[in-house]
Amino acid sequence: MNTLHPTLKSWADSGDWLTIPPCGHRVFYREFGSRDASPDNTALLIHGFPESSFSWHKVIEGLHQRFDRLVVLDLVGYGLSDKPDATRFGYSLMEQADVALMVWAHLGVRGGHLIAHDMGDSVSTELVARSVEGLLPAGFDAGFQSVTFTNGSMVLSLASLRVTQRLLLTRMGPSLTRLVNKRTFVQQVRSAHGAETLSDVDIDHMWAANCLQDGHRKSYLTIRYLFDRRRFETARWLPALAATTIPIHLCWGEADAVARVEMAHYLKQHVCTSAQLSLMPGVGHFCQISDPGIWIDTMLAYYSAGA
Repeated sequence: MNTLHPTLKSWADSGDWLTIPPCGHRVFYREFGSRDASPDNTALLIHGFPESSFSWHKVIEGLHQRFDRLVVLDLVGYGLSDKPDATRFGYSLMEQADVALMVWAHLGVRGGHLIAHDMGDSVSTELVARSVEGLLPAGFDAGFQSVTFTNGSMVLSLASLRVTQRLLLTRMGPSLTRLVNKRTFVQQVRSAHGAETLSDVDIDHMWAANCLQDGHRKSYLTIRYLFDRRRFETARWLPALAATTIPIHLCWGEADAVARVEMAHYLKQHVCTSAQLSLMPGVGHFCQISDPGIWIDTMLAYYSAGA
């Protein structure tokens, strides 16, 4: 493993790893609070692309105002988790959903409030679909108490993907990653964010986590989840959101340049019409990183209303 950025080392030292079958990949996770917490007092967080569990570090304390237990993890290919090549992991959303469920099972989690961001939204729609179909593991018997989606490309036709994202999905992807450096990474992250609220330090942390195990050379693999969105969005995931009885919360930064706010309105009007829609004016794509105070206030308002 690369030498860790001091801040990420502190984060890593307070967490642990689970080796998951069948390929033996190591997945990093952290717990906060009491393992005895009920499912209603448990929050399960899933990060986005190109992020890691560290993306939640500014909102953990705020979420503790509502939850007694919080669980975060790095999906395979991200952060402190293993970043295998394509012969050992397919980087599908189905596999990432399996990873999350294995970590939760290892920790004895029976259910909780799911909170997701960006690609994590897509992983979470697969988990909602499994819930609708009755396919969640037996040990996860309490299920999802609610699901909050934040700023993710859940309706791909409405997403404004960056040029680099589009190119990574082509045959040029592997070659393109050889050209990735910190300068191009910063440009893409700021372009996607859509607001002037993301600090250099925050992007430094993102870049450092990406570079572990040469992860910045494997973004053409981690972005493959968008192929799954194209394939399963209208056939599986949006119908599941329409059919579920799980309370749904759409929490959106209005300045997002990729997962534009029109997406949240579309979901509310045409897919999950009973969902609670919370908008955060002036907040960009990486909302919990750039504007944690606004994010926490918005989330706690939702939970205090009964979720």
